[in-house]
Amino acid sequence: MDRVFIIAEAGVNHNGSLDMALRLIDAAADAGADAVKFQTFRAEKLVSPGAAKAEYQKAATGSAESQLAMIRRLELDRDAHERLFAHCRARGVLFTSTPFDEDSIRLLADLGMPFFKIPSGELTNPLHLRSIAAQGLPVYLSTGMANLGEIEAALAVLEASGLARDRTTLLHCTTEYPTPYSEVNLQAMQTLRAAFPGVAGVGYSDHTPGIEIPLAAAAMGATVIEKHFTLDRNLPGPDHQASLEPGELAAMVRGIRIISEAMGNGVKAPSPSERKNMGVARRSVMAARPIRKGERFTAQNLTVKRPGTGLSPMLWDRLMGLEARRDYAPDEMIEL
Repeated sequence: MDRVFIIAEAGVNHNGSLDMALRLIDAAADAGADAVKFQTFRAEKLVSPGAAKAEYQKAATGSAESQLAMIRRLELDRDAHERLFAHCRARGVLFTSTPFDEDSIRLLADLGMPFFKIPSGELTNPLHLRSIAAQGLPVYLSTGMANLGEIEAALAVLEASGLARDRTTLLHCTTEYPTPYSEVNLQAMQTLRAAFPGVAGVGYSDHTPGIEIPLAAAAMGATVIEKHFTLDRNLPGPDHQASLEPGELAAMVRGIRIISEAMGNGVKAPSPSERKNMGVARRSVMAARPIRKGERFTAQNLTVKRPGTGLSPMLWDRLMGLEARRDYAPDEMIEL
């Protein structure tokens, strides 16, 4: 199995602070993630004044302020993005961000992002899909809240806008923070693979507590894992409580790396390290008692014992009734 691509989702867990955003990059790099991802938007272009908060946002930040006021505090300007991009390069981790408007798309394209991430909420927004496709970069498309028909329609928009299907990776996702384990439905990854065989891959964007579900997704063949993380779950803000802390992120990355290595190539054959144990663990056909030359082999004068460096017991039936070509002492390996 190829190495799983791990995206550490910082999102808006910087709380509008550039210093905190830089520290999030350090945490992602220290954990061994491949990329760290933020969110890029202008609040007024994303949310109308009357838009309500999601229930999880109300639980985390209260209901007194509007969604618009909440996310306005979480914006980062162009200078901040340039600083973050440079810091990612210095730390050896890819910078990426999810854009939510046309200006943000252009800003991120100018910075030289390696790919674009389309969040689940924009899957039914053809204007956004066309703008992303026009950039000509690979796309990761989250599919939370979507059915197969909506995913097919989104892929059709991307293709019609010039993005070949094999440049899009689908991310299975459940859009709830945190996601109840009973609603994860990891088997939907297999459904996506079967329904859309032309895509670049199928991965998983996780919102469950802990690291168990991302590890399971990696074991099921996810090519990409995305997971929210924070410096401290007790910080104020909408997404901190549903995020991993740095030590947990590092544990998740280690686990996924081990799983990727363990998945192998699917060929069932002795591995290099176990070949040396074949002679130790298997058995050979041996004389159960003294056998004279010309005596016929029987179940009474033969036995099978370790080591397995002689005739395989799988030849037992073939040996029955054959004449011994020489004398054998007890526990001496039989020869054909």
